[in-house]
Amino acid sequence: MTTKRRLLLISNSTLHGGGYLEHCQEHIVKFLGKQVKRVLFVPYALHGRDDYAKIARQKFESLGYGLDSVHEAENPVEAVQNCQAIFIGGGNTFRLLKALYDNNLIPAIRKKVLEDGIPYIGSSAGTNVATITINTTNDMPIVYPPSLHALGLVPFNINPHYLDPDANSKHMGETREQRITQYHEEQDTPPVLAIREGCLLLVEGDKATLLGVTGARLFQRGKATSEHDPGHDFSFLLAHS
Repeated sequence: MTTKRRLLLISNSTLHGGGYLEHCQEHIVKFLGKQVKRVLFVPYALHGRDDYAKIARQKFESLGYGLDSVHEAENPVEAVQNCQAIFIGGGNTFRLLKALYDNNLIPAIRKKVLEDGIPYIGSSAGTNVATITINTTNDMPIVYPPSLHALGLVPFNINPHYLDPDANSKHMGETREQRITQYHEEQDTPPVLAIREGCLLLVEGDKATLLGVTGARLFQRGKATSEHDPGHDFSFLLAHS
């Protein structure tokens, strides 16, 4: 059965040398198109929600879209039910997921995206919560959501802001590669798509395509890690169970 989902999953909101969402703004406009007039923003990943919404509103208005923030709504569930598109920004993934649970938005967002087919944009933490779980986030658990299970809009995990091992570094701590490998030492762990800054994943129904200016690494339990350039077709990951 083909799903109606349309997702734009971005590694980072700001790329070195540019402004907020500047590096991916053309992708956002193309993704949302002309039918979408207003976007519902979810600022739960940061503490200063008013300031965060102001930044997002200025950006989306500059691109020709109105923006409402869910934290300003009297009824967050109704705000999701009535929206034309959703954008969940970055920050702390644990704080974000806890707020989604606290406001009963997990089922509401899932229905709007998977059944109604409205566009979903995620950046950093917003990308993390679009996946099965937040087990592979880079963030500290500053708060405790009732579960690590997230929206499950795609059947795999993503690691945004992926950093490659630096052979010249004298730092003796674990690399991102080692941490993801440790995750896959556990049974029944899904693939992890590690996307570098400047990288995006476009999901349209049962098709997934890597976009942006940097590549990604795919980690799969029991398999060799593979490197992929922009333009690569990751549709096979959508069939993972």
